[in-house]
Amino acid sequence: MSRHVLGAVAATLVVLAAGAAPAQRAPSSDPTLLERGRYLVETAAVCGACHATRGPDGRVAPGMGLAGGRVFDERGFRAVAPNITQDRDTGIGRWTDAQIAASIRDGRRPDGSLIGPPMPVESYRGVSDRDLAAMVAHLRTVPPVRHEVKERSAYPFALAPHGPPVAAVPDPPADDPVARGAYLAVNVAHCMDCHSAQLAEGRRDPAGPGATGLVLEGPWGAVAARNISSHPEFGIGRWTDEQVLRAVTQGVSADGRRLAPPMGGRAPIWAQMTERDQRDILAYLRSLPPQER
Repeated sequence: MSRHVLGAVAATLVVLAAGAAPAQRAPSSDPTLLERGRYLVETAAVCGACHATRGPDGRVAPGMGLAGGRVFDERGFRAVAPNITQDRDTGIGRWTDAQIAASIRDGRRPDGSLIGPPMPVESYRGVSDRDLAAMVAHLRTVPPVRHEVKERSAYPFALAPHGPPVAAVPDPPADDPVARGAYLAVNVAHCMDCHSAQLAEGRRDPAGPGATGLVLEGPWGAVAARNISSHPEFGIGRWTDEQVLRAVTQGVSADGRRLAPPMGGRAPIWAQMTERDQRDILAYLRSLPPQER
């Protein structure tokens, strides 16, 4: 990606942090940037898993992949995913690049209000500048869908910022599979938001990566995100590399059973990740210390 593109995004982020409203920018025409953004939004981060509009049968309505409206009525709060298409009235079409970036990496809307769970803001704070620019560039190309999401999220607890605005984040080292895998699993695909011990609602415990984690509720009942540490009994320490990759990309456990939602539903999407990204995530999972819970 060109320095010009990164510089433009960085400049708008600085302006936003200073409190001014930067000018709207035309969608990027950089094919490499746009393809990277598409890959991140549609595949690695699976943004449509939350932001898609679904029918009564749970399937995504045609053309409504990011039009919002999904309700998360679980774990003591009610959250509603917004429309993030480029519609100017019901989506984010009026937002600046910096405002879109701030919503992803800092969890703030243009009006200053905070975005609550299940938006994985804490993980997205580690998304690199290059990838953040790519995600914004791709979202600029999403066709506008007029779909007003009238219901608002409601939390029985006060939302708190995750920290000051993120200044700059470099790409992970290209020659370090474990570091790249950690970046993908923690920051981009936010796997560890669920598959870690929990400090509080939606906040993982840095001391418990890979431990039995978040309890996910839905039509399937209540399912705790399983231990994916290297523990041979409680985790996946005895699984072969092929079994781990099959779980990630096919939604099948080592014993042949289908994984419970939402993991099983996302596996076909993660199957489209590059082989290198899949192998780097595997390398990271293999590096996790054993967790006895």
